Order: sequence, then C-alpha cells, then structure tokens
Amino acid sequence: MKTTIQILLIIAILFVGFLVYESIQRPVRFDREQTIRKNKVIERLKEIRSAQVAFKAVNGRYTADFDSLSSFVANDSLPMVRMEGSLSDSMLMAGMTELKALELGIIKRDTTRISVMDSLFSTKPWIADSLRYVPLTDGAVFEMGVAVLPTASGVNVEVFEARVHNDVYMKGMERQEIINQNDVANKLGRYPGLKVGSLTEANNNAGNWE
Repeated sequence: MKTTIQILLIIAILFVGFLVYESIQRPVRFDREQTIRKNKVIERLKEIRSAQVAFKAVNGRYTADFDSLSSFVANDSLPMVRMEGSLSDSMLMAGMTELKALELGIIKRDTTRISVMDSLFSTKPWIADSLRYVPLTDGAVFEMGVAVLPTASGVNVEVFEARVHNDVYMKGMERQEIINQNDVANKLGRYPGLKVGSLTEANNNAGNWE
C-alpha cells in the first residue's frame, strides 16, 4: 500500500513538473515559430513594396491587382541613365557644373532600359509568380489595395497597402497566443497582422514593423 502511494506520488510530481515545463516552453516555442514566419512575411512585403514603387515609376500609379504586378515584374523594364565622361578637379575648381558640362558635351547621358527582374530581383527568378502568396502558408494570398488621399496642401496622394492578418500567417500555431496578440493590437488601434503601406494615411510605404 505504501509503495503504491509512493509510486502515485512520484507520477503526480512528474506530471505537475511536465505541466510547469510546458507552461514555460509553450510561449518559447510560439515566439520561435512566430519569428521565423514573421521574418519571411516581412521579406515578401518588402518585395511587394519594391515592385509597387517600380510599377508606379513606370505607369504613374500603383496597382491593386497581383496579376498586373506579377506581369510587370516578369515582363517590363525600368529606365536607367548612364553617364559618359566626368568633370576633372580643375573644371570643378573653375566652377564648372554638371549641367554646363552636359550643354558643352563634356558629359553625355544615355538612357537605356533594364528588366525589372534584373534590376530588382536578379537573385529571385521565381518571385514574379510568388509575390501574392504569404510564405509558410498553404497558398494564402496577401490583401492588397490602392487609394487616393487628400492632403493639407490640396494635392491628392495615391497610396497602396498590402497586408496579412495574424490569423492567416500564424495559422496552426497556439490559438490562444494568437488571440492574445490580436486583442492587444485591437486595443491599441493597430492592425492585428503585418502590412506595408496604408490606405488611410500617406506613410511613405512604411511597414508596421518598422
């Protein structure tokens, strides 16, 4: 009888110890996995931002359509200005400016075009087909939109936003931890997820992690 009680006591102690260990390790595992996913998502959002900025430079606007953005990255090109010639130290000391040197033909500018892929994504030939997809998910797609916002100066500013909710990019992780993070973000008036740009303010295409 005494031996049985001792065995049961040992089992209870081990079980309680396991519960304590798990209570400590659960948030540690969550933070580790979240960091991995978060970094991948941020990297993709930065790629979307680079593609959008280039798209606007060529087309004069942003796009809310991933098909258009992906096609642009895969098939379009960007202007690149090459300069031939240079100003010597004596020319600079004499007050020669680059504009004057251009007029005199000392310096020449030649505009060529380079593909968007080679310019921005030369190490990622697959990126055009992957821009829309949230990394480390089962094919989840980023939300993306554009808007035109008025400014105090009376000039309208076009903005874009790409985002993914915590529920999407952390799907399959500890649910209560995700709920806790969503609650904190909502109470602070922040988007409960990761995003770049904004449809409500001109923020120079900043990410909410920056």
